[in-house]
Amino acid sequence: MNSKQLKTENNPPFVFFGTPRFAEIVLSSLIEKGLIPSLVICNPDRPVGRKKIITPPTVKLLAEKHGISVAQPKLLTGYRLPVTTYSFGILAAYGKVVPKGIIDFFPKGIIGVHPSLLPKYRGAAPIQNAILNGDEKTGVTLFLMDEEIDHGKIISKIESRISNTDTYLSLEKRLGKAGGELLVKVLPDYLEGKIIPMEQNHTEATSTKKFKTEDAFIPIEDLEMALLGNKEKAFRIDRMVRALNPEPGAWTLNPSADGKSPQRMKLLGSSIAEGKVMLTKIQIDGKKPQQMSL
Repeated sequence: MNSKQLKTENNPPFVFFGTPRFAEIVLSSLIEKGLIPSLVICNPDRPVGRKKIITPPTVKLLAEKHGISVAQPKLLTGYRLPVTTYSFGILAAYGKVVPKGIIDFFPKGIIGVHPSLLPKYRGAAPIQNAILNGDEKTGVTLFLMDEEIDHGKIISKIESRISNTDTYLSLEKRLGKAGGELLVKVLPDYLEGKIIPMEQNHTEATSTKKFKTEDAFIPIEDLEMALLGNKEKAFRIDRMVRALNPEPGAWTLNPSADGKSPQRMKLLGSSIAEGKVMLTKIQIDGKKPQQMSL
């Protein structure tokens, strides 16, 4: 079997698990290559924004656009897949714990698509941490899921350089596309048993967790020093702005000229010039985003 054979109507039927934008990028890459799931499982629609508008996951919209069936169980515990002929599963940022019973349901297992070079940066925020820590490279790992988080045996991985201008969104897009392309490349050999998944070096594992709003706060004193040329603070703040937008979003409290309560200011874009941080886009609370002249 080769990658071209995966594009036929005789594809082994599989299920795609995923919810947010990263999953949409991976799924879009698979669809472009002709590797189309029989079923997409994602989280339920949820309220979004200040007006709490009920919004479907981006993966759901993409699947429906291509006529792919969608299921949105609140929990996978006790959930029964509609048929029993799926060969394998693919999971990218699904956002819920997958019970052992679901994993074992698939003869070839569930292949996780994780945007880091496992075992580094297991967990919810690998892309943000790679940028925040100033890493020069990251990548995507395909692994066989087990009952622990990002812990299973590795099928394949691919590296990607991180530039000093990469943002969360640019890196997420590149890694999601690379993950989909890597799946198409290695899946035929994996399904034929030509790839032997390798145990991770668990002694080198590092974990990440979802960032909260308070994690993205930048003291105004640090920002002022970075703007004036404190290189250490400048590079750290630039990495925070690039890593933590759009969620949870880097921010500070800007003193008001009239002595009233400080205004919350979102830092939406930045760059480094001559050792200083340059804010390229900001948003004062309650106002529209504005580009900054350099």
